[in-house]
Amino acid sequence: MDTQETPSGPDRPRPARQRFGPAAAMRSAELRGETVDQVLDRNLAELLQELRVAFTGVQIMFAFLLGLAFTQRFGDLDDFGVAVYTVALMTTAFATLVLLAPVSFHRIVFRRGQKAALVAVADRMLAVGLAMLVPAMASAVLLILDVVLGRWPAIVGSAATTLLGLLTWYVLPLSVRRSGHGRRPPHDRPRHHR
Repeated sequence: MDTQETPSGPDRPRPARQRFGPAAAMRSAELRGETVDQVLDRNLAELLQELRVAFTGVQIMFAFLLGLAFTQRFGDLDDFGVAVYTVALMTTAFATLVLLAPVSFHRIVFRRGQKAALVAVADRMLAVGLAMLVPAMASAVLLILDVVLGRWPAIVGSAATTLLGLLTWYVLPLSVRRSGHGRRPPHDRPRHHR
């Protein structure tokens, strides 16, 4: 019979936590001294601001890529250039659709008491849309630099774009999240008075 003890402290196993939804909103409300509705309203406002920023960038890139196919120089692209253009266009189109999805979702669930679901879906869609923007931007850079500088500088520029996107959008925030750096100490957190 195995008599292994369950680890305690930081090594103890933790139950999976939802980032959004009623349970997550209640935890956040308790920590911040807010009501669940205030937490959901704040989370939704923050997500909408992030969506506005992301969507403005993807909208400009999508318009540029749509217009590019109708320029004179587009006919000069080789098969590689057309393939890269197709990847850039499609990943940008997919990112546009995914980043717009929370708007449609909001219209459908509006005034039905499903704000927690809206926040959860908007969070996921923003994450997926941003993930699609990395290959969209990298392929757009590859296409432009291939035309302007040649194939190898284009590959280097595209790889650098991908690396920088991954480092700044994923590696850095995930390492900060894991370390807990930047959290307020427990004694500085507002307490919920009953």
